[in-house]
Amino acid sequence: MGKPPSDHHAHRCSFHPDRRDPYLRLNTVTVFVRDQERSLRFFVDQLGFNLAYDFCLPSGDRWLAVSPPDGTAMISLAVPDPSAEECRLIGRATQISFLTENISAKFEEWRERGVHFQGVPQSQLGGGISVTFEDVDHNSFTLLCLDEMTQEIESERLAHAERHALEQRTILELEVARQTQARLFPQTPPSLKSLDCEAACFQARAVGGDYFDFLDLGREHMGLVIGDISGKGTAAALLMANLQAHLRNLCPTYWNRPYVPFVKEQPARFLQTVNRLFYENTRGNAYSTLFFGEFDDSTRRLRYSNCGHPSALLLQSDGHLQRLDSTCTVLGLFNGWDGDVGECQLSSGDTLALYTDGVIEAFNDAGEEFGEQRLVEALQQYRELPTPALLASVADEVRQFSPQEQTDDFTLIVAKCR
Repeated sequence: MGKPPSDHHAHRCSFHPDRRDPYLRLNTVTVFVRDQERSLRFFVDQLGFNLAYDFCLPSGDRWLAVSPPDGTAMISLAVPDPSAEECRLIGRATQISFLTENISAKFEEWRERGVHFQGVPQSQLGGGISVTFEDVDHNSFTLLCLDEMTQEIESERLAHAERHALEQRTILELEVARQTQARLFPQTPPSLKSLDCEAACFQARAVGGDYFDFLDLGREHMGLVIGDISGKGTAAALLMANLQAHLRNLCPTYWNRPYVPFVKEQPARFLQTVNRLFYENTRGNAYSTLFFGEFDDSTRRLRYSNCGHPSALLLQSDGHLQRLDSTCTVLGLFNGWDGDVGECQLSSGDTLALYTDGVIEAFNDAGEEFGEQRLVEALQQYRELPTPALLASVADEVRQFSPQEQTDDFTLIVAKCR
């Protein structure tokens, strides 16, 4: 006949997220002792327990509790009043059992530390091995080993090792993904005669959906690009790489003009092709906001399409602020796409700022958003700095305003006209 099912199980944390009933477990049992400090030293130094609580109660009594290294319950070491009935409970069997997976090893370890055992481990009816030991007040406890419990611990140990290995692989894969995505961004600012550019992406996770780029369009023209993919994390990062590939692959054909002069049709025709390819390669609800600017290095003229993206900010040398608002819908949401083109002229001393919504939507402890106005004030405050220092200073303003854990990617491009 097989062994009857055991009610003893390994005491691991019993909280399971799929439970619907209120959480409940044994918290504390009391053992009455004569000297708390002496008993504490026994449990900590000889048994290897941990100190759980040690503080003074409002009554003036000391509440002292210890716990085994692998347990969820605690033992309160209490000194009863000399006249209390509980004094008679000192030096008796506590009816408390401790489970171990290797009773022989634990028996030898504790015996070498001076723990007094009442005999040696013995097999019990119904399975299992046990032995009784005493504390310094001759309170007796049972050390118990059960086959079912040993198997459960081994199963838990194996499952933990598998979870840990999976976590390590995931961490490694995310780090590789982070490094790979970082290499997708431009590694150096573009070399232009009339414009100093600097950009940075600050991601909330290892990878994200924010995107910026400097595209060589030929004919002394550069593409200033900033975008924000819908969603977060790995899925957004994959879509970001897809969008980047479409933009870069189409750059060599930017000036092809089979119909009318390019001046009238770009960058809208270019973005129509990008939208079609992006739409064909994404699921139905995926899209990207995007600001695409075609900058003429010889004339300092900027032609742009703002595809549902936060307004770019042009801070002119005289202090006037020009907002480059949305001119068309987002990319990738519809197969058919059409958009208008805006134009502006940059002059010496002007500062252009492109950003994703993670900048203006960063919030502080009071729930206030950083907002466009604070961004404008930061740009005005640091506008005389070199471009790299200007970008770093504005980014620091955002992080200081929102010091808690970052919840969204934020990306900045700043460009100063020479």
